[in-house]
Amino acid sequence: MRTYAKPIAAVTGSLVLAAGLTACGGSSAASDEKIVTVYSADGLKGEAGDGWYDKVFADFEKKTGIKVKYVEGGSGEMVQRALREKSNTQADVIVTLPPFIQQAGSKGLLQAYTPQGADQVDGGDKASDGTWTSVVNNYFGFIHNKKELPAAPKTWEELLDGKFKDKLQYSTPGVAGDGTAVLIKAMHDFGGQEPALEYLKKLQANNVGPSSSTSKLAPKVDKGELLVANGDVQMNFAQSKSMPNLGIWFPAQGAGKPTTFALPYAAGLVNKAPHTENGKKLLDFMLSEGAQREVSAIGGGFPARKDVKATDANAIELAKLMEGVEIFEPDWADVDKNLKTYVDAWKSATGS
Repeated sequence: MRTYAKPIAAVTGSLVLAAGLTACGGSSAASDEKIVTVYSADGLKGEAGDGWYDKVFADFEKKTGIKVKYVEGGSGEMVQRALREKSNTQADVIVTLPPFIQQAGSKGLLQAYTPQGADQVDGGDKASDGTWTSVVNNYFGFIHNKKELPAAPKTWEELLDGKFKDKLQYSTPGVAGDGTAVLIKAMHDFGGQEPALEYLKKLQANNVGPSSSTSKLAPKVDKGELLVANGDVQMNFAQSKSMPNLGIWFPAQGAGKPTTFALPYAAGLVNKAPHTENGKKLLDFMLSEGAQREVSAIGGGFPARKDVKATDANAIELAKLMEGVEIFEPDWADVDKNLKTYVDAWKSATGS
């Protein structure tokens, strides 16, 4: 265990692009097009067009003339879509949370490319084989409705109380990155798969049901339809600017300390991308000093580059939020290898 030492990153969002994307499997016609297609987990695009992606993509198009086509969904959903399209690749860049970025790499969806500035990203936040690099740091968390539930629950055990029946929801493990994080954190906090699943089986009595997208839960919490849901620090912090009833918290197990772990938004160049060179340019741009400085100022968090220091009001507030929270590091190689087994066990235990 270690206590919080490294600040956090940004943001919120949701936008979807209609399916009719143009791509020709890397043909010269496609490679000459002034477009780049990004498949991304939700969380970095502002619902009001004011997120980090919104600013970075607009600046990138202005600088290069290359238009960004954007497709959004859950972390697992984006990887599965890219897998289905493997024989006719549509995406150029994929951005997703662990363990799905590792999954994309192990399934051959990514090609090695080291963006400019990646030397300033911590070793644990990028792939050793150069297939992905974190572009925004992030941490797993929960949210509560501050109006209906002024004091955040302190422990996992409190969530078993009857007052949370049909007032609690978490996104689906294996589909959403933050949903998978619920399972990972529970396994850590309860000391293994079996006790974690025993707890989650009990929690199911209060759970509303599945959700493929974590970002859709925050509006329900803000309105009071839910009292508690899962999320991540950057997304929920940014959402709280327009959803004033959102509060971020981290459950502890029993008398232990609250815990969390890093869930960075990691970006990789898609193998056989139709616009490979444009994808490389976008990855370079996302890791540029200018774009990284705006992670905090615009998105409400902290950059992936350790040489870019954030000192704005958001950065200070986020650092306070993380005080006293222990950060653990999951065994991502194990999670990647055994993810299906863990998710299947969760489905069996919860009847999902």
